[in-house]
Amino acid sequence: MLIEVTNLKKTYQLGDIEVPAVRGIDMSIEKNEYLAIMGPSGSGKSTLMNIIGCLDVPTEGSYILDSKDVSKLNDDELAEIRNRKIGFVFQTFNLLPRADALHNVELPLIYSGLPRAKRKEMAEAALDKVGLGDRMHHKPNELSGGERQRVAIARALVNNPAIILADEPTGNLDSNTGEEIMEIFEQIHAGGNTIILITHEEYIANHSNRVVRLLDGLIQSDENKQ
Repeated sequence: MLIEVTNLKKTYQLGDIEVPAVRGIDMSIEKNEYLAIMGPSGSGKSTLMNIIGCLDVPTEGSYILDSKDVSKLNDDELAEIRNRKIGFVFQTFNLLPRADALHNVELPLIYSGLPRAKRKEMAEAALDKVGLGDRMHHKPNELSGGERQRVAIARALVNNPAIILADEPTGNLDSNTGEEIMEIFEQIHAGGNTIILITHEEYIANHSNRVVRLLDGLIQSDENKQ
């Protein structure tokens, strides 16, 4: 089992008021699953994503990632897991505007202590994998929205993480470009990665093999489509 979440709860403190975002979630995710997490605004999907991505910790419950209880780790340990095991793809791309595609993809490797030549080789390979081998020296403002998201996907892949965590990855793209991006995710999944997709679009979720729907911080349904 890659991920095991048990009685997961997250409560935010707003002044004197406690706001429960996740109210007690139990969920398992196997290696090489392709999972979509869906739900309306306020359903808890972003909070759950942040916990799974080691960007936040639960108030209660446990989160076991690859046999390690990450709910007990400190900030430095969480950062190390994020860098080694999880690749992030965001709706807004989050690219450095003054850096070319190659340098943007290379960024996660800078913290790994690899020599520059090796970093460049790995970044080039990741860009080739998403079909941007001929655009690696272009800056974000010289790329289309779809190409920018491909750069972001290459950056997520460059460390060979076990998990790709994608938050509304087609939210800023037209439907045709969105479908092209989803084809890349299917190729990544076929290559052995686990993909966890956060989306509110049914046609995007349809690319996954399993759909978990949240409502009011709880799992409403969990459908395996295989």
